[in-house]
Amino acid sequence: MRTRAITGRIMNQLRRDKRTLALVIIAPLIVLSLVYFILDTGTTSYNIGIINSSTKLEQQIKKNDDYDITVKKYSVKSDALDAIKSGDIIAAVDANKDSSRVKIYLDGSNSSDAARVKGVITQSTADVVKKAMKSKISDIKKATAAIPAASSVSIDYIEPDVTTDYIYGKSNGTLFDNYGVLLIGIIIFFFVFLIAGINFLDERTGGTLERLLSTPVRIGEIIGGYVLGFGILATVQTIVVSLFVVYILGLDIGGSIWYILLINLLTSLTALTLGMLLSTLATSQFQMIQFIPLVILPQVFLCGLFQLSGGWDIAGHFMPLYYTCDALTQVGMRGGGMSDIWIDCLVLLGCGALFMTMNIAFLNRQRRA
Repeated sequence: MRTRAITGRIMNQLRRDKRTLALVIIAPLIVLSLVYFILDTGTTSYNIGIINSSTKLEQQIKKNDDYDITVKKYSVKSDALDAIKSGDIIAAVDANKDSSRVKIYLDGSNSSDAARVKGVITQSTADVVKKAMKSKISDIKKATAAIPAASSVSIDYIEPDVTTDYIYGKSNGTLFDNYGVLLIGIIIFFFVFLIAGINFLDERTGGTLERLLSTPVRIGEIIGGYVLGFGILATVQTIVVSLFVVYILGLDIGGSIWYILLINLLTSLTALTLGMLLSTLATSQFQMIQFIPLVILPQVFLCGLFQLSGGWDIAGHFMPLYYTCDALTQVGMRGGGMSDIWIDCLVLLGCGALFMTMNIAFLNRQRRA
């Protein structure tokens, strides 16, 4: 009987909490649908540059059955290398006329994509050389058909000389090398969001914030104090996590660690102010945690961690975490500097300022009420 009474009380509480019921039922459906659409439309298309190469190699690369390959032609090697650095193409191929010597310039920042593209180019080169050898043998046999002694003529197959120069990344890159620098930003965003949101919620539900609102202290000063207070903890966490991944776990980064720290600090500011903002919509820690599948997971899926088709990639531009991952990619994987990340940093700073302004507006309304 007592067990039944406790069960009934819990069910009545949940029945009255419409927000929790909605999140429990709807949130998993939203997340699963998002995963389905993203994984179902993942890109298998790549842009490859050809530098003064033979038409036969170009055609053979396009013929592969596994991926959708778009070939772009370049007359100068430097133009092709610039295209790799700007992200227009993932690889450039420089081959001699018969494709017996091939140099591949490759963006290896994603080892999985790099391996696929390298495999396509290598196999296409081998196919072109084999076809050329078969054509030569056929021509020789036709020319010597009337000479019995030459009927057994043969030509040994020579493997093409294929070398690879990695513009970004390395030949023995691991999955951690691919995603480690991005995971720093994602982990920092997640924990700062959660910690700030729950702590600010405790300030509200515990009555501390209400008492502050009853004093002459201005709303901007209250929010500023909370941001600075939680921000010190977020800053310490950001520095510890970033340095641990780089110097203890040995993640190889191409750019300056100071830029990595700057990006992650701006990320923590955005997560901090967003967590405080959304905590105003929650009435319990349980409800605050329920924002994770609605706020955090979509950003993780759309931030650039996964290869996305055009439509989903555009949707990612509306997520703050997208700009974190883009900046970390530019610095950590491509060795970029401030000229490459200033837009991302400005967007993150703007998001933090926007969320902070919205926090002030919400508290102003609460004080007037």
